[in-house]
Amino acid sequence: MKMAIEVKPNEESDVRAPEIDRLVMEYMVVLTAERAASEHTVRAYRRELLSFATFLAKRCGPGVTPMQIEHSVIREYLGTLYERDLSKPSVARALAAIRSWFGWLARKGHIEQNPAKLVATPKLPKHLPRVPGMEQVNQVLDCMGSGKPQEKTGETAWPERDRVILELLYGCGIRNAELVGLNLEDIQWGNECLLVRGKGRKERYVPLGDAAAEAIRVYLPHRKQRLAAVKRPSSKSAGDALLLNARLRGNGRLTTRSVGRIVKHLALAHGLAADVHPHTLRHAFGTHMLEEGADLRAIQEILGHARLSTTQRYTHLTTGQVAAVYDRTHPRAKS
Repeated sequence: MKMAIEVKPNEESDVRAPEIDRLVMEYMVVLTAERAASEHTVRAYRRELLSFATFLAKRCGPGVTPMQIEHSVIREYLGTLYERDLSKPSVARALAAIRSWFGWLARKGHIEQNPAKLVATPKLPKHLPRVPGMEQVNQVLDCMGSGKPQEKTGETAWPERDRVILELLYGCGIRNAELVGLNLEDIQWGNECLLVRGKGRKERYVPLGDAAAEAIRVYLPHRKQRLAAVKRPSSKSAGDALLLNARLRGNGRLTTRSVGRIVKHLALAHGLAADVHPHTLRHAFGTHMLEEGADLRAIQEILGHARLSTTQRYTHLTTGQVAAVYDRTHPRAKS
């Protein structure tokens, strides 16, 4: 039977709970090696769980073990997050990490049951992603493919590459991390598709449209010239990577942060909203496909979502579009 503990303040601000710390670190290894979680997920879970571990040590003492932690203690911890003015989504992310850790502890036999299951997830407001319209995105891409001179500043000093970035984010609906992880060999020219490595190292094939394929063909000779001009030997990673940074710094591969800056710069330069980022184009991909009549499950497959409910959050229809579909398809819609 699980023994409840008396929760009381501890005057030592740097007290740590060795058993909790050990199990958190062990779970990090599991996330990385066995579950193939992304670096972003591992970093986020580590941050959330170490924060929770610090709270446990301060409130319950350094000798606290997982068996002693009741759901009320977890609720109290979430209360401290609200006191720090964290948003509901941030608190929900913290709870998700804690719940996942306790779930693993239960499966390993360290605890009898997961106490975090008794803690309700904060109710989050439902925000529909704001995406640019089809005409807006197409105008930007058509402008970039027109051959007209493009402004060259900082990270956006390579218009041929930047067009590939936008064509793949919008034309294929891939994630930023998936984009920068693409290698030359991942382009399946014969099958007209891309081999994409998604979350958890899961691989999927994504259709490569004509516009994106053309942008890549235009870009590749420029890429080859830049690599040939480098005095120092290029690393294997740079030689393999599809998208390179303009100065071939580090291993030469473009980073997700740079992609974010490039997309924001191009969006502002072509009259799109200031809050456009790489994931906005992924939202737009799903939304525009759905508007044009694509099957939701087909969109799910292309986006690489494990659950259909995730795809539904990424896509939305206006009231007018819903009414139009109803009028067009239901036998009792119109007389």
